[in-house]
Amino acid sequence: MAFDNESFEEEENFAEMFAASERQQETSRIVEGEIVEIQADENRALVGVGDKLEGIISLDEISQNGELKFGVGDKIKVMVTGYYNERPKISYKKVLEQQKTIDFIDKYKDDFENLIVEGVITKKNRGGYVVESDDVSFFMPRSLAAFKESDDVVGRKIKAQVVKIDEDQNSIVISRRKLFNDERKKKKEIIDKLMENDALVEGTIKKITSYGMFVDVGGVDGLVHYNEISYKGPVNPSKLYKEGDKVTVKAISYDKDKRHLSLSIKAVHPDPWEEVESELDEGDTITVTVSNIEAYGVFVDLGNDIEGFLHISEISWDKNVKNPNDYLKVGQEIDVEVIEINPKTHKLRVSLKRLLPKPFDEFMKNYKEGDVVKGNVTSLTDFGAFVRIGGVEGLLHNQDVSWDKNVKCKDILKVGDEVEVKIAKINSEDQKISLNRKALLESPIDSFAKSHKINSVVSGTIRDIKDFGVFVSLSDGVDALIRDEDLAPLEKGDLEAGQNIEAVIAVIDTRRDRIRLSVKKLEYIKSKAILEEINDDEPAIANKNPHET
Repeated sequence: MAFDNESFEEEENFAEMFAASERQQETSRIVEGEIVEIQADENRALVGVGDKLEGIISLDEISQNGELKFGVGDKIKVMVTGYYNERPKISYKKVLEQQKTIDFIDKYKDDFENLIVEGVITKKNRGGYVVESDDVSFFMPRSLAAFKESDDVVGRKIKAQVVKIDEDQNSIVISRRKLFNDERKKKKEIIDKLMENDALVEGTIKKITSYGMFVDVGGVDGLVHYNEISYKGPVNPSKLYKEGDKVTVKAISYDKDKRHLSLSIKAVHPDPWEEVESELDEGDTITVTVSNIEAYGVFVDLGNDIEGFLHISEISWDKNVKNPNDYLKVGQEIDVEVIEINPKTHKLRVSLKRLLPKPFDEFMKNYKEGDVVKGNVTSLTDFGAFVRIGGVEGLLHNQDVSWDKNVKCKDILKVGDEVEVKIAKINSEDQKISLNRKALLESPIDSFAKSHKINSVVSGTIRDIKDFGVFVSLSDGVDALIRDEDLAPLEKGDLEAGQNIEAVIAVIDTRRDRIRLSVKKLEYIKSKAILEEINDDEPAIANKNPHET
């Protein structure tokens, strides 16, 4: 709203209405009276105001800290504001207020431009609002109040600008709307200057929140988001600043609709990422300082307001790193290798382990396939156990832990156990190591071979029937195979698991850990033995006297 001559004329009309409402025509006048009686029990005094008329005044108006300022016979100036039951209505307080208003007018009548007052709205009349500040009364026309008609504003504390002082009417006109317009214009000028000149300004931190800081830059508040404090990334502003601190900022954007000014502290300084992009390459080795340690990794300071990230998996070649604090401390200087530079997201990833000797390479220097070594069990799984040897882990599969096929690693081992194993295979390409424990133990077949020979007759229980033959369980946990062609004269269809069967040992292969049996050969041996017995008996029969019976 423009503040022009037409507005002043409107204000004059409102000022007249205000004065008229306060004077009540002929009655609102100041006179010198005399206190004629004090009626303490009724908390009032009678004051003679001439023409044998006595007005009533509350003792509260002429008391200070519980003591009366006047007594009977004392002269006192009062304002006659009207009449009630033919008695004058008088007030000592209004005389003081009017005097303060007069003093205010005398002080500022020639210099009230840009004068701002802060007061409380005490009442509302037909023309506008009465505002009181330090016992001085001000008038604010409705058109200059910037309130909605429905607003309940009596008792509300406001700020407004003095726009007119009338000595004749003892009135002071104020405008809340003009103050708003001037402040808005001033803010716009400040913001335009900030945005156009790309200037750096010093501001004062007014409020710190979890998401940033509000900074006063010459009467305008702007927000420094926590992303705009440091090139390191989001930071907690309360750890770096306190309210009242002075900071140098730069305006980076302004939302006209939301009237939101965005400021930046980091934009005041050169972007260190430009230096990173020009000076560093992936694979470079740099010296950094550990600045923060989290459960998932470590943040390192490059010394130029940039932080890199060292993931927990890049701290050591040990795959079982649980806590980075076990390896590094805040403030520690370390050498790391740059493994990723992302200028778009301003992320820098580094690695510590890549500068350390690879455990697998060290392992290859010291061990070979076939070596018998000792290691410690680091973990157990459903398929086997991992055993640490010389800084690396090898896999001991369930099938290689015991000659008993029903035994698994977790049945006989626990984490931390020392176990002797043989290095069965080293896969340098995949960096995998296979271990074998049962190769160091005497196999059941080796033990079996010590007490059994080829063609020895054995008996066992049918464990399983396959398309190609029958598996038989012998003593001491040894299994043997009878091929289909070695089952005769038995019929395979007549056999079933759990059935006892007798056969002779056809093959003992300790190198391949195999035993084969044969029923057919057993029958042959039996038949041969019978024939030999018969042949042994034939000479005796031939030499017998034919007459002997």
